[in-house]
Amino acid sequence: MVRHLCFTPRHLFMLLVAACLVLLFSMPAAGQDHGDGHDQATAGPATAENAAEHGAVHGDGHGAGHTSPVGLLPLWTIIPFVGILLSIALGPLVAPHFWHEHFPKVSAFWALLFAVPFLFWNPSEAIQEILHIYLMDYIPFIILLWGLFTISGGIYLGGSLRGSPKVNLTLLLIGTFLASLIGTTGAAMVLIRPLLRANEWRRNKVHLMVFFIFLVANVGGSLTPLGDPPLFLGFLHNVPFFWVTTSLIKEMLLTSGLLLIVFFFVDTHFYRKEENKPEADPNAVPIHIEGWHNFFFLLGVMGAVIMSGSVNMFEVPIYSGGSHAVIVPFQNWLKDIIIIAMGILSLKTTAKTLREKNGFSWFPIQEVAYLFAGIFMTIIPALAILKAGSAGALADVTEQVLGPVRYFWATGILSSFLDNAPTYLTFFNAALGDLGKVEADIPGMLGYLDQSLRNEVFINDLTAISAGAVFMGAMTYIGNAPNFMVKAIAEEAGIPMPSFFGYMIKWSIPILMPIFVIVTFVFFW
Repeated sequence: MVRHLCFTPRHLFMLLVAACLVLLFSMPAAGQDHGDGHDQATAGPATAENAAEHGAVHGDGHGAGHTSPVGLLPLWTIIPFVGILLSIALGPLVAPHFWHEHFPKVSAFWALLFAVPFLFWNPSEAIQEILHIYLMDYIPFIILLWGLFTISGGIYLGGSLRGSPKVNLTLLLIGTFLASLIGTTGAAMVLIRPLLRANEWRRNKVHLMVFFIFLVANVGGSLTPLGDPPLFLGFLHNVPFFWVTTSLIKEMLLTSGLLLIVFFFVDTHFYRKEENKPEADPNAVPIHIEGWHNFFFLLGVMGAVIMSGSVNMFEVPIYSGGSHAVIVPFQNWLKDIIIIAMGILSLKTTAKTLREKNGFSWFPIQEVAYLFAGIFMTIIPALAILKAGSAGALADVTEQVLGPVRYFWATGILSSFLDNAPTYLTFFNAALGDLGKVEADIPGMLGYLDQSLRNEVFINDLTAISAGAVFMGAMTYIGNAPNFMVKAIAEEAGIPMPSFFGYMIKWSIPILMPIFVIVTFVFFW
């Protein structure tokens, strides 16, 4: 009999040490050949000119015309990034008990597998890149998610709802537009329980959760940077706050409209098959909201985000040992402080019974925080290679993914399996690199400064990247953070949700793919 394999933390530590040694001794020495045929130490004027032409600079816009040594790393340095994403996809299926108990350690394993050799290879560049991605991307990202998750968990929608097709359609419609205001995570937390209570009497409920994932947990979050993590990352990288609202509304209305029409027919079909429809309740409780004061805290979060992108305060230098300085604008710190304050006020002023009625727990946000800590660490070489443009190891890929159609589908398909936030950031940088631009140029190219700076190519590409990342995050359970949360809550309520591949084969591919083809021909062809 074959013994059951059981990986302990000691086994993970031994694997980490061995893997780090392998990567360390195979990583090119700093300043030497990085796998692209160029020698960093002896790069002549042609190399520098080429780097400037393709925008191979750091994400903060510093050091224009200078290719970071990290951008010249070979392609195999993204192995830890691929490893953590495959772990997220396959871990719950292949080893569910191990994954549930040790997923924070798995995330730390992949993060350290890259970080340790990286720090040995070039300490100054490594510290610079790690500080930059955590201070500018990961920490603001998690603080925003935490704030929306915490505040929305204190809002309870109660009353006697009867799960008819019209009622369900109304709940999904409200959730779709609410997602852009309080985030897909917040909207999912607010509305998943009312939808479950309204349809508790029904036998066929899987389709309700599937379309809830499609609309509330994904497509609905496409109108503001608060709506979905990819758009918030774009906002952090100089995309104006209201550009998303004005640029994606047509695509969002068409996609959500088609999905709502399909849902109504599907729900009507299953509703007619129900045999024990409940009678009208003479003692029905009117629809009401408890914990309504939390909406003021949500407005506080929105105001903090808008403020951070609208004012220019003094800059706080953090580190200057690498090729580019790490500088955090003070308004970013102020935004995070306000969001944390709004979350704490929500916790202090909301009755615990409301959170209990919502089935509130901290596990979903803890899971996201642990896993994304590893994702943001391991994505460093992939982003740097893409920023390097033609000087990087992904030059052939970036040269092939051109135009809105390719960006829409490339970003979307990868978002389906690799999580849409880092995927958005990857192609966002690819689009900049292709035009030889830096993040400081983005407001001008989007038409927020002088109209002579407006760049229709970049506008079309960024629209396609944004739509692909947000819309196609619904293709799998791992495409967006709330997807798994909705699945877990539904299963706790006794709904037999389809497996990872069952969800795709039976639901997302036959329903979403035709709609995305229509969107392609209407907007991106």
